[in-house]
Amino acid sequence: MSILSDNFHETAGWNLEHSYAGLPKLFHRSTLPVPVRQANFVIFNESLAMELGLRADVLKENASLFVGNLLPTGSAPLAQAYAGHQYGHFTALGDGRAILLGEQITPKGERFDIQLKGAGQTPFSRSGDGRAGLGPMLREYIISEAMHALGVPTTRSLAVATTGEIVRRMEPLPGAVLTRVAASHIRVGTFEWAAARGSQEELQALADYTIQRHFPEVAGVEQIYLRFFESLMERQAALIAQWMHIGFIHGVMNTDNMAICGETIDYGPCAFMDAYDPDTVFSSIDRNGRYAYGNQPHIAQWNLARLAEALLPLLHENEKLAIEKANEAIHSFQGRFQKHWLAGMRSKLGLFTEEAEDSALIQALLEWMQASKADYTTTFATLSQGKPVSEEPEFTSWHQRWIKRLSHQQQSMSDSLQIMQKHNPVYIPRNHKVEEALSAASDKTDLSVMHRLLEVLGKPFDYSSSLPEYSRPAESGSCGYQTFCGT
Repeated sequence: MSILSDNFHETAGWNLEHSYAGLPKLFHRSTLPVPVRQANFVIFNESLAMELGLRADVLKENASLFVGNLLPTGSAPLAQAYAGHQYGHFTALGDGRAILLGEQITPKGERFDIQLKGAGQTPFSRSGDGRAGLGPMLREYIISEAMHALGVPTTRSLAVATTGEIVRRMEPLPGAVLTRVAASHIRVGTFEWAAARGSQEELQALADYTIQRHFPEVAGVEQIYLRFFESLMERQAALIAQWMHIGFIHGVMNTDNMAICGETIDYGPCAFMDAYDPDTVFSSIDRNGRYAYGNQPHIAQWNLARLAEALLPLLHENEKLAIEKANEAIHSFQGRFQKHWLAGMRSKLGLFTEEAEDSALIQALLEWMQASKADYTTTFATLSQGKPVSEEPEFTSWHQRWIKRLSHQQQSMSDSLQIMQKHNPVYIPRNHKVEEALSAASDKTDLSVMHRLLEVLGKPFDYSSSLPEYSRPAESGSCGYQTFCGT
């Protein structure tokens, strides 16, 4: 494994630290990326590089750095250990194909993990090859950057580079490595790992580190670990509400895919809902709808209950009292989520004030959308332009209720439409457009389709543009569309 020169390190802007490596060895293993045959950039995120304090013009000349053939000076690669409840079943996991190079300190003093996904086998790979295919890595790039533009907390994508090798899944795929950027990769499953495999001292070390890195506002308060849990629960409630507001379906909400910092992580079988239906599922392996659109708040609460179980030794020395504290906190999740969801839905409907009947008004619209199979995104975008969505009597009746409700506030209709246009996207990663871009890139080496899609998704609230090709759902709808794990 080659190391780049100090001169390159300084010129490129790398400023790596390794605070996570200071945790007990229980949580990580030193691991070098496995070299690949030939590195070539597919896409490089220049604007993100600039935010990180990196020189895009320098780094774009070194694709080998983004597959692991070269390492910047100052890197100390490691694979993180964690467990997870996958579809409700506890499993020991860990980074099976992801390697953390270090934590980039930005010019603003922010700290971000720089991780190579698909960089080869690690001590946690089990029988896996540690590699990734080009299509799935580009999928994560597209969706994560779209989520960022939509204002949803998310990991981001710095680059995708091909490896010159074939990855064998259900069919041969061109190999690729994604460079993922995250506030951190600490998961609910990381705490589950500590509780299952470590001592109380190691669990506390992880909790203290996470508080220092992500929740400094609770440092020094009484019952610090309970306050920590309540704070992270609040972030998760806000995040899931944002997913629901834009029709996003994560698809695999295992506890190892729930980041403690409150970012959306792991874009495997995710997708966006077209016609509104709470039972919508796209993942090919979610046969019972555990992670359906409408179940996401409940699954988030279930996952947080597993985290609370892991934290019990820190909540109180008396187990019975610890359980009581955890249960009381967990039971507050639905109220926290409902608060964030209702606030966001009010904004989507141009409501500046709060009235007791707002929930019923919102629910009535959603019920009409489900009954009429109306497109979720298009319905709200049309309302945001002051246009009627339908001439059906049921919708007309609802629309009159909505207009009457708007009249109860001082703000004008123009004011309402302005706030609606800030919360209702015109453009989302439509499933058929994402697949079109991935097919062109993987099968035809045509990147123009993906670049055009990314350009549109970078301005999701642009009501001044008229791009029906990107704003409409597929003509055949989303019926039968499936996504797959393995990214």
